[in-house]
Amino acid sequence: MANDLMAVKEETLTTVETKIKEMQENGGINLPANYSASNALQSAWLILQETKDKDGKAALEVCTRSSIANAMLDTVIQGLSPAKKQVYYIVRGSKLTAMRSYFGTMAVTKRLESVESIFAQVVYEGDEFEFEINGGTKRITKHKQTLASMDSSKIVAAYCTIFHDGGQEFTEIITKKQIDMAWAKTSMKVNNVQKEFPEDMAKRTVINKTCKMYANTSDDSNLLVGSFNNTAEDFDKEQEAAEEIKANANGDVIDIQAEEPSKPNDNQVIEQKNDTVQQQTLGPDF
Repeated sequence: MANDLMAVKEETLTTVETKIKEMQENGGINLPANYSASNALQSAWLILQETKDKDGKAALEVCTRSSIANAMLDTVIQGLSPAKKQVYYIVRGSKLTAMRSYFGTMAVTKRLESVESIFAQVVYEGDEFEFEINGGTKRITKHKQTLASMDSSKIVAAYCTIFHDGGQEFTEIITKKQIDMAWAKTSMKVNNVQKEFPEDMAKRTVINKTCKMYANTSDDSNLLVGSFNNTAEDFDKEQEAAEEIKANANGDVIDIQAEEPSKPNDNQVIEQKNDTVQQQTLGPDF
């Protein structure tokens, strides 16, 4: 059994590393200078050894090799670090899917061309808040808060701005009603966290939405954006995310994605050709 698992590991990692090398040579991906694809794959494998499905069965036993390879490929294409909890792995039947965490979403967005920083804030009842829309682009022109207005029970909206190094801005604004609609899709346990830390959760929600919209309107590699969409954060990891909220309350912004994740086709991996995202089978076992 151990020998079989080692053989699967070597075959899987070799296949993914070969595909990554091909993509790099063809200019399909440009990984961060300090990123080690090999280290990320080794970390992913260690995590997969402990990953189980809802019935307690080991992921490496029930998941197809192709889905395992695809999940690892999506991890590396985005430059995600499993060790830093930027990505999780979810078992759905016989398919393994990589799911990006809030930390991963922030990291990938900052990798997109010209992105300098990401800022999010909530708007309370009583705030002086104004924005303009010019050519379809939103821009916050005024947001003034007072200590008296900062009441978590009176949140009316939240916004997120992605700043470019050239001074341009990409802003998304969501109302409290839209936030509530997103939260309504989450589990009871996470809903309790939303009630306990509404500011953090509201920021998290708007950050994820803004980053997703920005990624899909950017001029960056279709390969990177395709993997970004494949790994949208998943409800199956809500409880872990909820624990992160408690651990990071009043610190870094944390978010829970409220949209259904994309479902990549099995037995396929992403390959860039002629500047489009295409699918390619790695072989009979992948």
